[in-house]
Amino acid sequence: MIRESWDETAARRARIRGCLLGGAIGDALGNPIEFLSLHRIHEAHGEKGITALVPDSSGVVGRITDDTQMTLFTAEGLIRAGARYSAKGIGGAEVAMVRNSYLRWLDTQNHSAPPPARDDQDLVRSGRLREQKWLYARRAPGNACLSGLASEHIPSYSDALDGTPGPVNSGSKGCGTVMRSAPFGLTGSGARESFELAAHCAQITHGHPTGYYAAGALAAMIALILDGDSLEGAALRTLELLTRYPGHEETSTALRKAVALAAEGEPTPEKAESLGGGWIAEEALAIAVYSALAHTAPKRNLLSKGGGLGYDPKWRRTPLQRALLLSVNHSGDSDSTGSICGNLLGAYYGDFRLPPMWLAQIEGRGTIAELADDFAYVFHQSVETYEPYEDVVLPRSRYPLY
Repeated sequence: MIRESWDETAARRARIRGCLLGGAIGDALGNPIEFLSLHRIHEAHGEKGITALVPDSSGVVGRITDDTQMTLFTAEGLIRAGARYSAKGIGGAEVAMVRNSYLRWLDTQNHSAPPPARDDQDLVRSGRLREQKWLYARRAPGNACLSGLASEHIPSYSDALDGTPGPVNSGSKGCGTVMRSAPFGLTGSGARESFELAAHCAQITHGHPTGYYAAGALAAMIALILDGDSLEGAALRTLELLTRYPGHEETSTALRKAVALAAEGEPTPEKAESLGGGWIAEEALAIAVYSALAHTAPKRNLLSKGGGLGYDPKWRRTPLQRALLLSVNHSGDSDSTGSICGNLLGAYYGDFRLPPMWLAQIEGRGTIAELADDFAYVFHQSVETYEPYEDVVLPRSRYPLY
């Protein structure tokens, strides 16, 4: 747990809320057009593609997918690990606790409503998040995420990340690793620690080095942004970090290409598609980073007239909105690239810059905001309001410590 000034705590809380809610917005934007080619998107929605939240195949607007579902369970697992450490001084079980949280998510895919706990000490079927009935819905979950959780393998955080394939789905590098990994960067533990915890937790379901390195790269970028870095600076420092790990080349090459492409003139869907379809981890990360960078002004311009965060009359959208729309209007895994881009932009701008008209339509918005605030409470208390977890607390019924 980090103790900070009141202003620092408030800023981090806004970034944490922004990260989780921004990811949900990007996810909901991309959901209705996932699996559609760019040509089909243009046929259905015009030459600019979608320009706002649109109904999915069931006619529902704002519906999230497995990307946001798994991100929320990642955050919940980390909250429980952090609260356990604060209250009991017991650490080292973060990977196991995140895996238990993913098993709670697996219940939401296999049941139509929260199943009963097996006993009073059930390590999986406990806590408030799993009781949210709106989460009990299959939204095209990744096969590796489903099959990987059938394994009882718990990666050891003490093992070196040396590019060796993990034992679970050792050839899989699907984007299911990276799309769920933003919360690892929100704990305040630093870029390298966030990278390594995310990478180890990615190995719960995906063994390919690129799959777990891309997850680590997103977590590192989020950690750097949380500490006040720019989006471009976070990407460049993450590239430096990646060089420390054998077998990083696929992830580094994709990320480096995204950064370079963002500097090359007017952003277009065709440029985004040149980075791939987003179905695999490094491509999803690259499309999201490209989209975020291509529409984000340097920090020195954020408060200048007509620049940075401002509304652009030509496009009738803020740069944040334009970046999110770029991240989903392509022939590929639109919800995953939108979710990752939303995580990055939300962490950078904070929740107060998220488009209110989009935010109001997001499924589960209240639960996501509450989880974000609980996350900030556990990991980022101010020195003025610090209270041990045992004394004032997030109720144990929400986040049991065992």
